[in-house]
This record gives sequence, C-alpha cells and structure tokens, in this order.
Amino acid sequence: MTDKDFSVTPWEVSGVVDYARLIRDFGTQPLTEELGRKFSALAGEKHLAIERGVYYSHRDLDLVLKDYEAGKKFFLYTGRGPSGPMHIGHIIQFYLTSWLQKRFGVNTYVQLTDDEKFLEEKSPTLEETNRWAKENALDIAAAGFDPDRTFIFQDTEYIGNIYRLAVKVARKVNFSVVRAVFGFTGETNIGFAFYPAVQVVPSLFEDSRCLIPCAIDQDPFWRVQRDIAESLGYRKAAALHSKFLPPLTGVAGKMSASMPETAIYLSDTPEQVRQKIWKNAFSGGRATIEEHRRLGGDPDVDVPYLWLQMFFEGDDAKLKKLHDDYVSGKLLSGEMKEVLIEKVTRFLKGHQERRERARDSLDSFTRSGRLASAMWAKTYGLDTKEINRG
Repeated sequence: MTDKDFSVTPWEVSGVVDYARLIRDFGTQPLTEELGRKFSALAGEKHLAIERGVYYSHRDLDLVLKDYEAGKKFFLYTGRGPSGPMHIGHIIQFYLTSWLQKRFGVNTYVQLTDDEKFLEEKSPTLEETNRWAKENALDIAAAGFDPDRTFIFQDTEYIGNIYRLAVKVARKVNFSVVRAVFGFTGETNIGFAFYPAVQVVPSLFEDSRCLIPCAIDQDPFWRVQRDIAESLGYRKAAALHSKFLPPLTGVAGKMSASMPETAIYLSDTPEQVRQKIWKNAFSGGRATIEEHRRLGGDPDVDVPYLWLQMFFEGDDAKLKKLHDDYVSGKLLSGEMKEVLIEKVTRFLKGHQERRERARDSLDSFTRSGRLASAMWAKTYGLDTKEINRG
C-alpha cells in the first residue's frame, strides 16, 4: 500500500510504517498473545521474535497449528531476492524459519528469485543476480537448516521443473488483479507481470498447508495465491508476517543493501560494525551528556535499543534494565551503542564461521540432499493428477 505518510510494497518501503494499519488494509490477523502462547507450547520452546512482537501478523496460523495438533504435517516456504550482499535485516527470517523447521520437523523450501531481481526496474544484470544467488545461498545455509529437509533453489536454474505449474497459476490470475495488487502499469515489462505466478508455485510443492514466514511487504503475493489455490486443487497458504528491523539511520523505512549507511552486512568486520554503529546509528539520546542525565533518552526511537529488543538481547531482565537506565539518564547513548556493537560482533563471528563451513555442504541443500534430490527428480505438472487439476 502507498500512503502520504508511508509506503509498503514488495519492492519498496519508506516512511514510518503503521503496522496496525497494514493489518487493517491488507486484511490479515494480529498475532494475539493467546495464539502466540499456543504456538510456543506446540513448538516446545519460546522464540524471541514471537515473544517480542517482531512477528505480529498472520494468515491462517491458527489452521496450521490445528493441523499440527491433529497429526498433519505442514511445510515452510520463504525466499530471498538476490540483488546484492545480505544484511542483518534479511537474515532474521531465515533464523526464525530454521527454528520452525527444527521445532516442528518439517520440510523447508527457499526460493532465490534471481529472475525477479533481473526483471525489476533499475535491476542488476542477470549475471549479477545469478552470482548473488549463489553467495546468498551460503548465508541462508548458515542459519542452521537441516540439509535433508531443505531445498534451496534458484529460479533461473529450476524453472524447467515448475514451469508447467507456473503457467497454470498464471492462467488463473488476470492482469487487472496484479495491477491492483502490485501496482503494475503499462510501463511494466511482461516478464515482471508474469513473475508473481512463479513466486506462488513453491507454496504448492506439497499436499499439505504451507506456512510462509516473511516480512509484511511480501503479503501481496500470498493474497494472490489464496485467491486461486483451491481452484487448482491446493490449499490456501498461511503466512507469518514480521516487522522490519529499522535501518541504522532511523525508524523510517527499512535497511537497504544499496545504501551501506543503513545496514550492517553479514560480511562486515568488527571494525566496520563499530564504525557504522557509532557513525550511523540514530540515537534517542539528548544533545549533551548533562541534558541526557537530567532528562533521559527515548528508547522508542533509539535504533541500537530497537535492534537489541528485536533480535540481539534475549534476556528480558537485561533488556528491561537497558530500557529503564536509558529512560532515567543513567545509561548514555554511547554506552547503548557499545552494548549493540558487542552483540552484533559476536553474532556475525558465529554466522561467518558457519557460512564458511556451509561451502562444503551447500550442494546438499541445492542438489544432493534428500529433499533436494527428490525435487530435482520431480517436474510439477507432468503427472496426470497435476494436469487434471489445471
């Protein structure tokens, strides 16, 4: 949606996002405390992003959990548009998805949309999106997925296996729908207008309900999927929507890989982390130390505090102390930044080590693992059952 105050589309986020309004305008459901408790109980463990409201909206999560209670499996699907290096804002959903896979023992499909990123206006070349897909796959594998239950695939390589199903989806969706949902115009290239059909396909990979963890900006794709899935003999996809980790520069918009001052990349060194946080992280503190001690800071707009709250500080008691000390003026903005620097540096060290180890096992996620091998052997739409559905 686009408003005079903020804009949220699958390709652009700007302004200070009104998340409650997105629930109303997109027609999703809030993730209530009751549903969150049930989610955690069935998972057998709490997750920080659920407890802190980072994931705050959903479509049919209650039905996913009802299926699971009845002994029915579901499957996970998420993705990444490989237009450049990944940053911390990108990787959060993959750590959450990995956790879901472990807690519920389900298959996971990760789509690398190198085609979408090439077709998008002002995009990289196809060679660049191909290269970034392979680099991004290493970061995704480093999030802790089970290689035998995970299939990471690149659209331009795997399209032959799903094209028949993609055209069945495309036939069900007319241009007036995608124009209304995505804002396509007469200037939109025909490849980009067709692309939503490709993104819908992985939600149909199994004969069970699909749960899609994603940022709220991706919801338009699932609205289209839910309109046509049952007419093709499949189930409507469920979704779990997250808020955006704010850019370093303030609470408006989201981090952008094309704007280095807004983001911390997964490849950044400790020195780069320190420099970026000290130089670019927006502070809720006062103009002087004396004024800050007297009046205190505002954690609601302090980016280091918000990053700690959303992802980096798992201890509720420690987070509360940071909050209270900041509000009282006892904790200075520079000290809050130092806390974040230590947390981010430690996280990146572990992630980068896992990424290097993933080089030796990446083929099991993309080709040779149990799920990957089965997916390469299957062409969607060739068997009689699939053809008759269309």
